[in-house]
Order: sequence, then C-alpha cells, then structure tokens
Amino acid sequence: MDESDLIRFVRGPDGQAVPDIARKLPGRGVWVSLGRQRVAEAVSKRLFSRGFRQETKADEGLPDLVAKLLRQQALSYLALARKAGEAVAGSAKVAELLAKHRVSLLVHAAEAAEDGKRKLQPPPESEVQTINLFASGELDLAFGRTNVIHAAVAKGGLAQKLLEAARRLEAYEAS
Repeated sequence: MDESDLIRFVRGPDGQAVPDIARKLPGRGVWVSLGRQRVAEAVSKRLFSRGFRQETKADEGLPDLVAKLLRQQALSYLALARKAGEAVAGSAKVAELLAKHRVSLLVHAAEAAEDGKRKLQPPPESEVQTINLFASGELDLAFGRTNVIHAAVAKGGLAQKLLEAARRLEAYEAS
C-alpha cells in the first residue's frame, strides 16, 4: 500500500505504541491501514506486540488519539497558510479571492448554511476543492479570530498539504 494510506506507529521508551502522523519519529515502525476500525482492531488483537516483536502496550483510546492528531495536523496547515498570507476567512474575502481565480481550496465550517456555501461556489470549470470537516471553533483557532465559517486557501504547496491531510482524516473516519 502507499504510505498515504497507512499510519505509522513507533514503540516509545515506555513500551507504548505511539502514532507517528508525520512519519518522522526515530525507530522501527509498524504500519497500520488508515482507518479507525483497523487501529481499533490492532489494539484489541494486540498486534502491536507482534509487529514490534516485543511487549507493546496500546491504550483503548488510541483510535481517538490518532483521529485527534490527524485533525490537528490538517488544522496546523491551515494556520500556517494563514500566517503565510495564503489563506483568508470571511465571505467577502473568499468571494474576492474566488473572483481572482487564485483559490485552490475552499474550507467551510461543518455547520455552515447551505445558502452560504452556494453563494461561494467556484466556477464549474475550476479545479477548486472543498473541505467541510472542521467546526467553526476549530477554524476560529486556526485563524486566530472568531466566527470563521468560510475560508479559502490560495494555490500553492500549503493548499496541497492541507488537502492531503484533510483527505487522510476523512479516510480515517470513514473506515
């Protein structure tokens, strides 16, 4: 399988299985399919001990921890894009960026009204992707302001990384 379809775990010094979302922690890794059910199965069947070839503890809350870390990773890319000046929030700013054809990614809060989403639809021929994964409170934290319902990320590397992280989170929660 491709690495983007897997989650890497390493064995911590205390013998715990530790999720390595960024795939950069040192040590021998064990790979699990990208899915909440697969991680839960690995925990319940004690597959981490088998994979690491030594006793390895995995907490029952590990699937929730992985989901939280995947969510944080995606939101960190959004915050980074904002700090780099590549992301804007608010209907007016999003509409302005859409009109300039600079948008790569639209981000709507999960509780955004359909009317608001419809008003910010990109042209059909554009390749603008849409994400509806995050609550308004999470977007507020990423942008450092309140009441963020709609946001846009300009074309570039950060938009692509955010999209990949969001798709990984969607895939993890879906299976």
